[in-house]
Amino acid sequence: MLFTSPEFAIFFLVTFIIYYLPFFQKQQPIIIIAGSFIFYGWNSSWLTGLLALSISLNAIASFQIINLLNKRKKRLWMTLGIVGNLLILGFFKYGILITNFITTTFHISNVLTDSIITLLSDLPVPIGLSFYTFLSIGLLVDLTREQSFVLRGSYSKKISFRHHLLSTSLFITFFPSLISGPISRASDFYAQIQPKFLKNIPWYDVLRSLIIGYYLKMVIADNLKDYTYWISFPYYQSLGTMTNIVLLVGYSIQIFADFAGYSLIAIGLAAALGYRLPQNFNFPYVSLSLSEFWRRWHISLSTWLRDYLYFPLGGNRKGKIRTYINLIVVMTLGGLWHGATWNYAVWGIFHGCGLAVERLLGVNQTSKEIQARSNSFWQQFLLDLIRWFLIFSFVSIGWIFFKLVNFDAAIDFFITLTRNIHQKLSLDLIVPTTLFALPVIISHSFYLLTYKYFSNHKLLKNISLKSGMDLVLGILLALTLLDAGSTDTFIYFQF
Repeated sequence: MLFTSPEFAIFFLVTFIIYYLPFFQKQQPIIIIAGSFIFYGWNSSWLTGLLALSISLNAIASFQIINLLNKRKKRLWMTLGIVGNLLILGFFKYGILITNFITTTFHISNVLTDSIITLLSDLPVPIGLSFYTFLSIGLLVDLTREQSFVLRGSYSKKISFRHHLLSTSLFITFFPSLISGPISRASDFYAQIQPKFLKNIPWYDVLRSLIIGYYLKMVIADNLKDYTYWISFPYYQSLGTMTNIVLLVGYSIQIFADFAGYSLIAIGLAAALGYRLPQNFNFPYVSLSLSEFWRRWHISLSTWLRDYLYFPLGGNRKGKIRTYINLIVVMTLGGLWHGATWNYAVWGIFHGCGLAVERLLGVNQTSKEIQARSNSFWQQFLLDLIRWFLIFSFVSIGWIFFKLVNFDAAIDFFITLTRNIHQKLSLDLIVPTTLFALPVIISHSFYLLTYKYFSNHKLLKNISLKSGMDLVLGILLALTLLDAGSTDTFIYFQF
């Protein structure tokens, strides 16, 4: 069920009303769980069976971890749970990739392997599987490392399996974040499982998140998609270099608006139900290093990769060479997490190598660290501008591996940039792409200027940002109602 569909609006309104009825207060978790199953299985009812399997697996494993005293047995249950999660993920998402790799590498071809490949090719990838798999693995690891959080919120010192199953079901199925995140931490979410009251809803925060989220998705992303479509194969081959570059920048803006839009809608919906989800995007295109970009882009995912992959591999504690290898390995796995095709792996390697080179050259500082230097204002501004251009260009180049899922087509796109350099501009594509990208560019520029360069300026201090934000929200709401593009699924649904 799409957040942007009329069906979802009706679904959420009905769920919201029932959820806050006084005589249903004790059943609020059950109402959310039931609603989440309806939301998830709206177009494919078989998905609910897979979701129920994931819940059962993780509820049993986590309950054993909580109640066992022997650390070795805790780790055994954690391992079994993680393996079970990865087997489900691997079967549905990576089965065809693994099978093709094995059969090609070892030259295996017979009736059985051909039948397996055909079966796996016809098998749909369950929507949101990657997200709730990561969510579940985080739960098991956190419980094994430190289980004190289960004594807070809805938990007492002795819990029944029924109680734990209910809480775990709510944690995994919570429909605002079920499909595309943000990826919550169990320690944060479980502590929030308690009765919710209508009077406690932070309405301003809810409306702000929903208005900005829907605007980013329905006005920016859904309109840009009609123009960035032309850098799909083979259409980009007939376009000039500058046109393709503008469309690639437009796709960078589109993918941000789509991802961040979903996250903000999810955060707003969760807040309306009394739950706090983590921030997921923080103006990533103002970044002056790749390291900073990954602290601002899809924060819950990059934090997950850091805490559950990078640190366990040794992080930066085992020497420089090992650090570079860890960065490349983690980003490659992060790339493959997005999809079971080699172009995603290449995208991960691209970013991993970028992070490694950046660390090697010592230019992985954040904006604040760079700001602390003693350069003059204009010297620093010029240096920042160069760094920003390089990082934005690097990230945008990487997005072509998302847009063109065929690796050969992605390489051909860059060849086309050198081949079509003398072709004329396609203004019918460039002008609307620029216009729909401008709001994101302006908002990032405003953030960069006000919070980095002019944060202490007396003129800024005299401006009422609250009243200014109210005006902006009103304009964004009007534009969402009047200028929404054709409805499309969120890009992250494919992951």
